[in-house]
Amino acid sequence: MKRLFVVLTIILFSKESHANISSADSTFYAANHPAIQLIGRADYTRPDQPRFWAPGVYINIRFMGTYCILDITDEVRWGMNHNYIEVKVDNDAPYRIRLNSSNNKIILSQNLKEGIHNVTVCKNTEADIGYLQLNGIICRKLLSPPQKPERRIEFIGNSITCGSGNDESVIACNTGEWYDQHNAYMAYGPLTARTLNAQWQLSSVSGIGLMYSCCNKEKVMPQVFDKINMSGDSIPWNFQHYQPDVVTVCLGQNDGIQDSAVFCKNYIGFVERLRSYYPNARLILLSSPMADENLNKVLKKYLTAIHFALQHRKEQKLSTYFFSKRYHRGCGSHPNLAEHQEMAGELTAYIKKTMNW
Repeated sequence: MKRLFVVLTIILFSKESHANISSADSTFYAANHPAIQLIGRADYTRPDQPRFWAPGVYINIRFMGTYCILDITDEVRWGMNHNYIEVKVDNDAPYRIRLNSSNNKIILSQNLKEGIHNVTVCKNTEADIGYLQLNGIICRKLLSPPQKPERRIEFIGNSITCGSGNDESVIACNTGEWYDQHNAYMAYGPLTARTLNAQWQLSSVSGIGLMYSCCNKEKVMPQVFDKINMSGDSIPWNFQHYQPDVVTVCLGQNDGIQDSAVFCKNYIGFVERLRSYYPNARLILLSSPMADENLNKVLKKYLTAIHFALQHRKEQKLSTYFFSKRYHRGCGSHPNLAEHQEMAGELTAYIKKTMNW
């Protein structure tokens, strides 16, 4: 599970600059070490090098010492796309890192006070940007992981749920690459889950729809939902690995206004399929928070009719939630960071009341 990793000088990327760490007693812990928690859809074909595509997949570790290094591989899809990750150390504010190469050894923290520290690393960018492969952690001593929250939530959706276009803190809209403003960690789903002390999983792809997807995408959510790589419609996912207490569905923005009977029939079919995967979960159908007035009005009618029809089919653990206003002040008319906070506040209050949490 672990081996001694002797290093004289490691030159790595940190949040401030390139930095040097010299140590003769660092230990490399492979990704399949039991003290490393990885939460989200991942391919464990190689247990010591799991790969994950979805936004919001996250890693929790606890260690003894003054520094911690992440060994991670970026697919660098098409030879140009680089994933972003979010890093949170103890109670400090989280920060973003853009991976700059295929093989990365990243200083997550350094010069910490001697003692026990907790670190969370979250994939900020989505499946279309490519996979990340966790190779391991380098530190003085890895400790037993923090206990996972018992509550579990899954958030199904499109670019809104991915956290696309929400973070202009470093690179402004319409500059850089289209994914430079992605921040899944600060999207409404993970924000809601952390407030409710719950694990989270994002099953979302930008541009995807229930029946029709935008942006030249040929795949729709019901087609790819049972996959680990939802963007590539590949690698089957075992739903027994993650049985949520709550599942939210935020679809319809990319479908636009459709024939109501056809849309409702397809949506009902997808909900019934979700129920087959999650027999005990509360399913919550959400309106699209970035929909304009016309689409919002139509989606509310669709969801109300879907809820009514499923109730008549004896579906008991189902409800709808309509966001109170339009959130669209980020890149490409997506919600920005402040709006994701507001959305999370709305959804947190609703789930807390509905689930008696």
